[in-house]
Amino acid sequence: MIRPGHGRRIASSVDAARNAGIRILVADDHALVRQGVGAVVGRETDMSVVGEAANGQQAVEQWRVLQPDVTLMDLNMPVMDGVVAIKTIRAEFPRSRFIALTVYEGDEDIHSALQAGAQAYLLKNVLPSELVSTIRVVHAGLRRLPPEVAERLSERGPGPGLTPREVEVLALMAKGQSNVEIARTLKITSGTAKWFVSGILSKLGADDRTEAVTTALERGILHR
Repeated sequence: MIRPGHGRRIASSVDAARNAGIRILVADDHALVRQGVGAVVGRETDMSVVGEAANGQQAVEQWRVLQPDVTLMDLNMPVMDGVVAIKTIRAEFPRSRFIALTVYEGDEDIHSALQAGAQAYLLKNVLPSELVSTIRVVHAGLRRLPPEVAERLSERGPGPGLTPREVEVLALMAKGQSNVEIARTLKITSGTAKWFVSGILSKLGADDRTEAVTTALERGILHR
């Protein structure tokens, strides 16, 4: 039997918890990272970790239930990657706020995360004080890019990016496939495969296939 006023007290407790400080969701497939973030945040009186997720799909599900103030999102996670998770959540909750927290430092990684809706981008070697400061900045509705991240993003240039099909071809190039093998894998003609490879080299400013793959790995277009 539910006592009179019991429901109101529960609602009041939930509201109080929501107003207690900055509520944070941590999404990372490494438990040690999640625990480390929790330890850093735990030292602050105005913020707390209210949930954890080990992959992008869990992050989406946790977000729907918890609706945190700020989410720290890794980019490379199983099931669903961080960029897709950010896009999925922001499609439902446009005012959601994210900090990409990752080891990826390529300009394409940074661009993808910001395009998806992240308000800040931090590398995992960030100092605890900067992590806490960035959480507060993003919670206030502002954006933050550390100088080294902004510099990498500026290297991207104004030229057209690779299409999804070109990235697919590039991934096969990274595996050492020839034009004929790429054509067979993708069920296209060898002439079309050659045309794709030529376009990729041009867009990446590469003289040959090896340089194109190396550039793609450095920029975060491909990952090892």
